[in-house]
Amino acid sequence: MANDEDVALLKQGVAAWNKRRRQQGMEAFFDVMANRNPDLHVWEGPMDLSLANLIGADLRGANLSGTNLFITDLTGANLIGADLSGAHLGKADLSMANLRGANLREMDLSGVDLSMANLNGAQLLGTNLCDVTLTGSRVYGVSVWGIKVNEGTRQQNLIITDHDEPVITVDDIGVAQFIYLLLNYQAIRKVIDTITAKAVLILGRFSEDQKPVLDALRNELRKHDYLPMMFDFDPTTNQTISETVKTLAGMSRFVIADITDARSVPQELQIIDTHCRTVAVRLIKKRGEPEYGMLDFRNSPWFVKGRYEYENAEELITSIKENIIGPAEAKVKELRKGNS
Repeated sequence: MANDEDVALLKQGVAAWNKRRRQQGMEAFFDVMANRNPDLHVWEGPMDLSLANLIGADLRGANLSGTNLFITDLTGANLIGADLSGAHLGKADLSMANLRGANLREMDLSGVDLSMANLNGAQLLGTNLCDVTLTGSRVYGVSVWGIKVNEGTRQQNLIITDHDEPVITVDDIGVAQFIYLLLNYQAIRKVIDTITAKAVLILGRFSEDQKPVLDALRNELRKHDYLPMMFDFDPTTNQTISETVKTLAGMSRFVIADITDARSVPQELQIIDTHCRTVAVRLIKKRGEPEYGMLDFRNSPWFVKGRYEYENAEELITSIKENIIGPAEAKVKELRKGNS
């Protein structure tokens, strides 16, 4: 338990604590084993707790914002609701720690041991989890957005259910919340079923002349009870194009690609041809307009044979059922039959 001197020193503030750390050296021992200390709620400014032994410490609701916790041993510590934003946790040991509801936004947790920790309800927004060990941790209700992981991130056997529910584990914290929702909420499953049954990806050149045609196509698809998705990307963000196209095409019933002078479409179609070989693709083109690039994959079995050429948006919409939807749906059935 924390001795009276430690508590008194904490009450004096950051300067006094850091002064003693400098006097005693980096190996100074600060032991708050399982001791509930209300003064932890009113720390002002960053503390230096590097190398401290805080095993089993009761730090519920503590404001540890900006605190230096480098190589600090927080094994089994109770950090429920603690604010660790801006804290330096390099190589800290938080195994079996209770971090339920903790604020870990935009923190660099690289190298931290969070094995078997309780992260239920924690906020992991923009958090760096590179080389972090999460194995066996509880992640029910965790908020995960924009995290960074690498090959060194160990995330096996993550428990996505609450303590009073049957244990279900996954090996990817990024999909943990999605899997839980998918398992427990019928509305979510219905949305997924709707997307895969009705989604249609539209690719093309979104120029001033061509975008109205694609907009008209999208509006007409809605009238036929489809869920159209249009991918209009910034050419300067090529690094994310492949994953985005694979994701959108993979969840689509079929793809409509307008190859009218579309410089980017061959690249997008190549991605689909390589990675999404169960998705039907219907090529269309404005009559008399140039076709950019080589389309050697037009004979691929998942592409509708030939292409439909239209004069204008009105003709395209008028014949959409006969020349676009009909052939695309026929190819969908053909592909699904072949994979059954």
